[in-house]
Amino acid sequence: MKEETKLHVQEDEKHLLLDHSYDGIQELNHPLPSWWAFLFYAFIAYAVAHFIYFQFLGGPSLRDEFKKEYAVVVAAQNEFKKNEGLFNQEVFVKHTTPDQIKKGEEVFTNNCVACHMEKGRGDIGPNLTDEYWLWAKGTPETIYPVVFNGVVDNGMPNWSEVLSKEEIYQVVAYVQTLHLTHQPQGKAPQGNKVE
Repeated sequence: MKEETKLHVQEDEKHLLLDHSYDGIQELNHPLPSWWAFLFYAFIAYAVAHFIYFQFLGGPSLRDEFKKEYAVVVAAQNEFKKNEGLFNQEVFVKHTTPDQIKKGEEVFTNNCVACHMEKGRGDIGPNLTDEYWLWAKGTPETIYPVVFNGVVDNGMPNWSEVLSKEEIYQVVAYVQTLHLTHQPQGKAPQGNKVE
């Protein structure tokens, strides 16, 4: 047997030499560290317990956990809308200057004309130039929450998700300038007449 192919076993490894040989090859048995073996079996035990708990003992499903976490998110959003959706007269007054109303007209043109047409005469959305109102009463404090929260059932989006609070105040100030202007070719009255 050549020297390079001859089995060389260190003195301190002789007790690890296995008792068998395959094609003249002998193996050493180096056992895994005890900490590694402990973790391996602990994770197997955890996996079995986890499976039993979630499959047979009524542990929450992913859908249940999602619903629970989603409820927290919805509650936080509702609280935000409740706090941010309140009309503030002092803030509104700051947005009634000609410059702010001009900015409100730009916001209206970019976002509202598709449904309310130019000058608010109405198309898909109601006419904003007469004395009839579907959701508001023609006053800034009743128009603001409609714009802020939208009217999803009637197709008006929640503009607080798109526009800043400042832009909402600006567009409300602009809509106030349209009220009772009775634009030509305006949509037929909808809602309740507000004196």
